[in-house]
Amino acid sequence: MPEPGSKAYDKERARRRKEAENRGISDQDANIEANESLQADPKWQSRGPRTERGKGPKGERQGE
Repeated sequence: MPEPGSKAYDKERARRRKEAENRGISDQDANIEANESLQADPKWQSRGPRTERGKGPKGERQGE
């Protein structure tokens, strides 16, 4: 799954932005609409850290 900040995410955001512009939405509003639609779509949401190292130092983690 692509995540925010990845190349696939950026390409999808650009595609959605261009679609919005073609519907007559202004440039700035099209960018906002593309970001909001991607953030609302579960396919494009972040899954969080994938490894133990990504969670931070073991002594500082909550609830483990």
